[in-house]
Amino acid sequence: MINLRNIVMAFIVMAATALPLGTMNSAHAATAKDLDKDSSQALARLYKTNSLAQDLSHKAKAILVFPNIVKAGLIFGGSYGEGELLVGSKVDGYYNSVGASWGLQAGAQSYGYAVFLMTDKAVKYVHDTHGWEIGVGPTVVVVDSGVAKNLSTSTLKDDAYAFIFSQQGLMAGISIEGTKISRIKKTSKK
Repeated sequence: MINLRNIVMAFIVMAATALPLGTMNSAHAATAKDLDKDSSQALARLYKTNSLAQDLSHKAKAILVFPNIVKAGLIFGGSYGEGELLVGSKVDGYYNSVGASWGLQAGAQSYGYAVFLMTDKAVKYVHDTHGWEIGVGPTVVVVDSGVAKNLSTSTLKDDAYAFIFSQQGLMAGISIEGTKISRIKKTSKK
């Protein structure tokens, strides 16, 4: 049986040769402390560039933040990164984000994303599943410039809103549809 994580990790190694060195530094955070720092910095960058994300953070029940996802592909592709679930200002758990794709694609890129969980139902789903596949379960709206024009904190009606940020690399477009998010254990020591 083919192990999806091994395939994804092989593509990340390919990406290491295609991306600028600075983009790879936190694709696989070494410790919980490193991931906490990276996530905090990623959210600060997102809030600085997107006021709607900052407004949503005040209404969200929880936020899943993945500060650095690495994606690479040549016909078949994969992505991997680690993040955390924040409830208020406290870390409620650590998660990985794994994706696989196929089709017309070539190159490598890194990016981050944050999913603002707006309902208790969405938070419960993340806690109760042994792997949440985006597109199955709570409704997730990816907020791009078109969606942002028509969205305000008073018009929120969906379970979750995702923001993609800090895109770097050589692939066009990003999709988190089909990404699987699973809880992982993190240590505070290297």
